[in-house]
Amino acid sequence: MSTDVLGASLLSLARNAIGHRFSLPTRPVTQLPEHRQPAATFVTLTQHGELRGCIGSLEAHRPLAEDVNENALAAAFRDPRFAPLRAEEFELTRIEVSLLTPATPLRFSDEGDALRQLQPDRDGIILQHGRRRATFLPQVWASLPTPELFLRQLKRKAGLPEDFWDSDLALFRYHVRKWKEA
Repeated sequence: MSTDVLGASLLSLARNAIGHRFSLPTRPVTQLPEHRQPAATFVTLTQHGELRGCIGSLEAHRPLAEDVNENALAAAFRDPRFAPLRAEEFELTRIEVSLLTPATPLRFSDEGDALRQLQPDRDGIILQHGRRRATFLPQVWASLPTPELFLRQLKRKAGLPEDFWDSDLALFRYHVRKWKEA
């Protein structure tokens, strides 16, 4: 099956989930077997190229179609960084769906070793230390292009100082397939 068919269906599912809240007509969605398989996704909303919401799942814990629907609604209405999306904004909002691979742990001896292993423009990274956890999708490399900057800002997102390092800090790598509305 073409990834274009899968991507188009996921984008339609996300747009329909948000549009339904505004009582807008839905788009046709090609039903695919993949929709019923457990998967982890992120849904990102932008307006004029600027972030307007981004919420997702790091582990596959529900069917793909359900994950996209729930993350689309969360990105539109429950991202704590933004006010809930208004109906008049919806038409100018562009949707991106990222389908995540399972995360795998990075093994490293120190921060320098970890930085050498990061692959810009390819890796999504989850940082975890105790109860603190944060992630950046691979798309974030566009605005944080060096491993040092990427990791510093990821620590900050997790509520840690940018220069923080501890032997108990864990990093996990994942990749994405992504589709974005034009």
